[in-house]
Amino acid sequence: MRFVSSIALTALLLPLGAVQGAQSGPQTVNGIAVKVNSAVITFQEIEDQIDEKSLRLLQLRYGRQPDAFRQQVEKLKSDTVELLVERLLILEEFKAGEIAGNYKFPESYIDDEMKRRIRDRFGDSVTMIKSLEHEGMTKEAFRKRLRDDFIVRAMEMKNAGWEKIIVSPHKIETYYAQNPDKFKVEDEIKLRIISLKNRPDRDAEATKKKAEEILANIKGGASFAEMASLHSDDSQRSEGGLWPPVYRDTLREDLGKVAFQLKPGETSDIVEREDGCYLMKVEEFHPAHVKALNEVRAEIEKALETEEQRRLREQWIERLKTKSFVSYFPAP
Repeated sequence: MRFVSSIALTALLLPLGAVQGAQSGPQTVNGIAVKVNSAVITFQEIEDQIDEKSLRLLQLRYGRQPDAFRQQVEKLKSDTVELLVERLLILEEFKAGEIAGNYKFPESYIDDEMKRRIRDRFGDSVTMIKSLEHEGMTKEAFRKRLRDDFIVRAMEMKNAGWEKIIVSPHKIETYYAQNPDKFKVEDEIKLRIISLKNRPDRDAEATKKKAEEILANIKGGASFAEMASLHSDDSQRSEGGLWPPVYRDTLREDLGKVAFQLKPGETSDIVEREDGCYLMKVEEFHPAHVKALNEVRAEIEKALETEEQRRLREQWIERLKTKSFVSYFPAP
């Protein structure tokens, strides 16, 4: 069956995420948050799905903006609720199809996957059971979670997967013509840098003197790359001071003003700054331009496929909602 093959593909390419434990901090007063037909989602389930890493990232970004932080946390919870609702809708759709004889889940896939998880993640069954108990989960619950995840992913592939999407050359060309700014590349240079930092054992005057000696050697015929390998203090020393291509807005502004005035093959004078001295040599310069269609065709096709997949999934979820009873309850 087509659905069975989708499950097999999911099993191979989309491994289950780590089981998430309960969050630290104030205890959530449990109760029913959402009712989806006869199934329910509790407030504790919602909290359990929000991992600490996501909260820490929000704290780092909005820690000094309390109102913005609270808004982002509420959005995270709201998004989590919707994902849980969608999950239940999909599982119930599968269950209805299974009862009608349209779907048959091959349990052997889960048996094989359980063996693989035990081997790769836990080592043996005893360790697995103890680890799951520590996370507040039984082996049976873990197996059910694994099975449900397989079903959800396979149903998504069946109803909104890549096989349903065809992006024509005309669509790609139209997107390219209508979005030139997305494929614009700013002025770009490839350069080598010799960085000489002021240090406790080498003050600014001594650093400048060192830079003058190096520049004299370069003007005398020494290789810039060799001088960088011998003397530079930055991380690209082993590469002869060669940095990956940079744009104006990615290179440090005070250095960029000098570097982008150089022509390929030219070496700068000594650039004195508070932290030390710099010498730069531009290897290549690429002026701003719009990438050719053949350079971005695959990128555009992928973007259009992703957009269409999202649209198909949203339509499918809305169809599931229209034939289901979904009710939301306020927090106690």
